[in-house]
Amino acid sequence: MSETGGVREVKSAARTVELLELLAARGDRPARLQELADALQVPRSSMYALLQTLISRGWVRTDITGSLYGIGIHALLTGTSYLDSDPRVRLVRPYLDEASEALGETIHLGRLDGRDVAYLATRESHEYLRTISRVGRRLPAHVGALGKALLAERADAELPQGPYEALTPNSHTTRESLLTDLAETRSRGYSIDHEEGVLGIVGFGFALRYDAPAQDAISCSVPVARLTPGHEERIVTVMREIRAKIEAAPPGSGAAAHWR
Repeated sequence: MSETGGVREVKSAARTVELLELLAARGDRPARLQELADALQVPRSSMYALLQTLISRGWVRTDITGSLYGIGIHALLTGTSYLDSDPRVRLVRPYLDEASEALGETIHLGRLDGRDVAYLATRESHEYLRTISRVGRRLPAHVGALGKALLAERADAELPQGPYEALTPNSHTTRESLLTDLAETRSRGYSIDHEEGVLGIVGFGFALRYDAPAQDAISCSVPVARLTPGHEERIVTVMREIRAKIEAAPPGSGAAAHWR
């Protein structure tokens, strides 16, 4: 049994979290009982009992046949509470509005979570509207402007060996190519996502250094078709100014808590 901070892990709690994370990762692909039991390597009867408990409390939902399972509405309510209570998110939101108004492009706030970046807030461009909000979703850190801006704030030794997942033909798949990119990011002071996460979209990422090492970053995403040299220069100028304003802003209520 694993330990955290000298305390033994509670097996039933760990299994519950693993199940919820698995269902969340599947998105709109519901799972069958046997799939879940096999994925978590637990007896079918134990998985069924756990699912029924979570269904009764709103953390898991099932279809009318009772054979398909997906993440429940209480996961959304908890996630919303996280965003509403986080002082950093409250601090940054007005500046995302300012950047969006100034540039007319999509602006993101993201936080590093292991090897991924979780999207905490987004202001969508009126010119390029996504049909699904990114808030609450995750992207591998090595393929996006947000993630690369945050990885560049860390020592190269912290990067895993790879190979890395490719989301587009432009994604970094080797540690060596990513290290070269991160060195360029440190030199220029911001990251560039050259259609590495989504084809046709270029991103510019800026780490927020109110924590050390930085945990949060902001980015601007723009379709390649609209990215002229002049527009790129303005994006970088505005986003640098926005970052400076955020880092200079006094912490909001509750910011004294140092979460880990």
